[in-house]
Amino acid sequence: MAEIKSTMELVMERLAAMDSAAAPDELLADEKKKEGMRLAASFLRGEEVSLIAPLAEQSEAVKKYLRAGLVESLLRNIFLPRDEDQQALAERAMLGLLTVAHDDEELVAVFGELKAVLVRYPEHREQLRQQLQEQFAQHLQQMPQTAGKGGQMQPEQHPKYQEEWQRATGDLDNQYGRALAQYKELVQKRLTL
Repeated sequence: MAEIKSTMELVMERLAAMDSAAAPDELLADEKKKEGMRLAASFLRGEEVSLIAPLAEQSEAVKKYLRAGLVESLLRNIFLPRDEDQQALAERAMLGLLTVAHDDEELVAVFGELKAVLVRYPEHREQLRQQLQEQFAQHLQQMPQTAGKGGQMQPEQHPKYQEEWQRATGDLDNQYGRALAQYKELVQKRLTL
């Protein structure tokens, strides 16, 4: 039994030695990636930070980790907006990515298309809501009025309205979400090479 334990100890020592040999590079990569994420967060909060200067100060080996953290954090803040604040945040994140992209004209075109998706989504969502309300309003007008405390039921109060709204917005979110994911994947690949 002592032999098994000593063999196990040897294996553990070898694993620890291998980990410690690889650890400095992994620690540096992790540290620089987190630094990039912090830099992106500062930029998104509206702080006056340069996204280019920290990249220029790094060696090529380290720059890729810093850039990866920046790009990952900025891309995470581009999502289908439900209101103007979310739209502004997504646009700020795209501005940061454009800054990191520098003079990449192909990415400038991609960001134009990406912005169009983010602008059309809330418009399409509102149009869908109005159409659904009109459809249910017509349906409610055709129903006999209920006696009692008066007042006609609002379309949003109809039991089927929420069900239809959830289905319709789910379809819309899937459609726009796929397009958004494709653009984000393209940007990530292009900026983290």
